[in-house]
Amino acid sequence: MPEIGLKTHVSHLKSRFMNRIKQKLQEDKKILSIYFSAGYPNLNDTVQIIQDLEKSDVDLIEIGLPFSDPLADGPTIQASSTAALKNGMNTALLFEQLEDIRKTVSIPLILMGYFNPVLQYGVEEFCAKCEEIGIDGIILPDLPLDVYQEEYEAIFKKHGLINVFLITPQTSDERIKAIDSASDGFIYMVSSASTTGAKQGFGNEQSDYFERIAHMNLNNPQIVGFGISNADTFEQATQKAKGAIIGSAFIKHLTENGVDGIGDFVKQIR
Repeated sequence: MPEIGLKTHVSHLKSRFMNRIKQKLQEDKKILSIYFSAGYPNLNDTVQIIQDLEKSDVDLIEIGLPFSDPLADGPTIQASSTAALKNGMNTALLFEQLEDIRKTVSIPLILMGYFNPVLQYGVEEFCAKCEEIGIDGIILPDLPLDVYQEEYEAIFKKHGLINVFLITPQTSDERIKAIDSASDGFIYMVSSASTTGAKQGFGNEQSDYFERIAHMNLNNPQIVGFGISNADTFEQATQKAKGAIIGSAFIKHLTENGVDGIGDFVKQIR
């Protein structure tokens, strides 16, 4: 094969096997990520919600794995998680629902939840199933950085999964740099120290925080979560960051409308 043709072939192979999150982050656009609880509002809505979000030009989807003790979640997400558990959602069923998701959906998919269900399922088995289905990343807010690095990093990487870490306004520069060094995708930038929930806007404290992180020149882009609910807060959050995540506001939409009008909801954001 001629040298130029070989380079092109290698480039295509790299692109093909590059994690979808990394590919998406390279695009010249503000990333809109949507979070929802799997199995809510109805047990079998999960796949349709994912498909409709992609059709609505969402860039990234975070699929919440319901847990009985969601410490970081505000009342809206807690309620959806509780309802999903009552509906019968669990880890094994979610994997079953997502078994063929890559036949219809191509954007990055991230599972977000707490470490206990992953541990109960078996970390190696969980990661292997994620790889088989086509999950690109995992967010586990209660898995400490040092524990991840010592015990689980090799397993995640073996199965091509990006582990997304969280930072808050209270996170020290030293720890942020350690998280940046350990990251291989994006950093989940929690906008405030409170639980999740939609807010009307960001105050000076958040603005100073966004500015502080921007000036650290981190290697990994940041996507802001907590408090993003509309076009204004999305614009505020993405002035310094690569993207923003909407959770509670979207779940409220699902509570009020079911799976109808997902496209209309997304259009209101950007």
